[in-house]
Formats: sequence, structure tokens, C-alpha cells
Amino acid sequence: MADLELRDVKKAYGTLNILHGINLDIKSGEFIVFVGPSGCGKSTLLRSIAGLEEITGGTLKIAGEVVNDVPPSKRGIAMVFQSYALYPHMTVYDNMAFSMQIAKESKAEIDKRVKQAAEILQLTPYLERLPKAMSGGQRQRVAIGRAIVRNPKVFLFDEPLSNLDAALRVATRIEIAKLKESMPNTTMIYVTHDQVEAMTLADRIVVLKAGKVEQVGSPMELYRRPGNLFVAQFIGSPAMNIVPATVEKTGNTTEISHIGGRKVSVPIASPAGAQGTTISFGVRPEDLRVAKGGDYLFEGPIDYIEQLGEVQLVYVDIGRTDQPLTAKLPGNAQIKRGDILKLDADGADLHIFDANGSSFVAHDPERKAA
Repeated sequence: MADLELRDVKKAYGTLNILHGINLDIKSGEFIVFVGPSGCGKSTLLRSIAGLEEITGGTLKIAGEVVNDVPPSKRGIAMVFQSYALYPHMTVYDNMAFSMQIAKESKAEIDKRVKQAAEILQLTPYLERLPKAMSGGQRQRVAIGRAIVRNPKVFLFDEPLSNLDAALRVATRIEIAKLKESMPNTTMIYVTHDQVEAMTLADRIVVLKAGKVEQVGSPMELYRRPGNLFVAQFIGSPAMNIVPATVEKTGNTTEISHIGGRKVSVPIASPAGAQGTTISFGVRPEDLRVAKGGDYLFEGPIDYIEQLGEVQLVYVDIGRTDQPLTAKLPGNAQIKRGDILKLDADGADLHIFDANGSSFVAHDPERKAA
């Protein structure tokens, strides 16, 4: 069992600050995923937990022990890298056994743990093969198996699937999910830029931006209740539509006007306060639907359609200069480029962000056009 506690953790290279005071609690047995744009510090944070990077401020505890000055080999951590890092001249068995051989474990214990790990990862038929005779997905499973045999307190995964093609990523992602189910008491921390991996694997997601934590929560908490504009547009694919809006009237509801549609009464008190304040109005592409009757949020000509089979991504010109509005509609919707499309959504699916980018979410399903 291994809880992790990070308090004001900082990392700098000379005058260049990478991590700006990270505070995070990870419970034993959790599967935590770090996400964020390139350069946000997610891999640096993972390497700092592993001890591969020395933190320059704050406190890091693993299982209640301060490990700031504890070497990587003594932290009870196993790390799975993006590049597999297998020994090409060794068999699968020897690759998985190597760290235990270095630690001078008994042959019986080595054999027991390697075969147990191979069984979990469905590698038993391949134990005598060399890495070059295996697929990328199988090699990655060997790298994971090499970590399992060490019986670590914490598993760290640094973008382990990024070198695989799409089909192998799906298969290996499922294997990692099954691995977590088979090891419910093991803490796992996973870095990825892939939203599907984050949403499907994580108990909780940590969203990072410029070396700071933007929000922590379950995948659906972040999806349904993003705390700010950055999280709203980072979580979800395609990204949430954000449209500039102006507060027209305040009270128990907020009446706003926005580009490409009618004035809308959103069933929450104004986050921005004063009438005339510029705010942002958000709705996810999958929450938009073709409007029935005269009540709608947006109207404009279809600029482009991406037909994906079950669904189609429809780009609608609502008069914004930066980009069209994106709607995810059923694949069998009878529409074509150039059609004037009216789109609507339920009030519960609307988001308002104040002038500082903080989020206020409409929970009442009643919404009416003014």
C-alpha cells in the first residue's frame, strides 16, 4: 500500500522554473493520469516522483516517508518508459528477470515472479523469444512485466503507448486496464497526451498547464464540470465550443447575447455580475442537436462536414472570425455543405465562464430563448 503526498513540489533548471509548487494527494490503489499540453511539466513531475529528477523545493512522501533524498532504486517504484528499453540479446524471460538477478534474488523466486507476470500479461508462450521477434505491443507488455516482477509500491508509466499504431494502442490500453484490475492495491501514475487513454484508464485525472495543477477530478467530473476555460477545452474531443457573450440581464438567471444565435436565459446567477460584462459561453459539440421549431442557440451555413460513419463532425459558420462552430451529429443526418443549420442544446449542457476564465455550469435543464 502506498499513498503519495506532494507538498509545494518545485523543479527548476537554473533560472528556468518547470514545476511551480505542485500540491497533490494520491491514495494507495488509485490509477492517476497526468495530462496537459507539451511542455506543461507532466513528464518532469513523473520523473521527480521516480527520483530521476531532483526536486528543488517542497516535500515528496511515499507511504508516509519523505523521499526527497532517497535514490530511485530505494523508493519502491517501477517505471515503464515509452521506448521499451529492452535488452535485444536477452530473451523475454531474461529481460523480465534481470533486475531480480542483479538484486541477487533466489532462482526459485525469480522463476515464480516472472511466470506470474507472464501469465497476467499473456506472455507465457513468448518467454524464450528475443524482442526482435515480437510486435511493438508485445514488447511493451514485456517492459510492463519487467516492472511487475519487482513488486513495486508504485507503477509509473511515461507515455507507454505513444510508439504504437492505433490498433495496438487500443489492445495494449485494454491490457493495462486489465492489469490494474488484477492489482487493485497497486498505485499507478500514468502520463499521456491521449485523451482516450486518460478518460478510459483513470480513477482521477490531473490536468497540468505551465507547471501548475489546473484541476483534479474523475474523468466525468472534468468532462461535465470543468473548472476553467483551459480544462473545458483540453478535456473532450472535439474541444468544447467557446463563444464570446455579453451579460444582458442578471438575477436568478443570466440572460446573455452571443454571436450566431438569439439571446439565451441560462438558469444560474450571473458569474460576471454587472450588466454589459463580456464573458464566454460554452457548449460541447456532442451536446448540440438540430433545432426543432423556432428555439435555437446557433444558426449559420455549414462550412464543412467530416463524415466518420456513425457520426459526422459539422462545422458551422456562425460569424466568428477565428473558427467555425463544431457539432457532432448522427452519421445519417441529411445535411450538406452550404445548408443553413439551426442548432440547440439542453440548458444543463451549457457552460458560462466569467471574465477570469472560471467556470459556472448551468444545472437546470430548462432553458429558453428570449
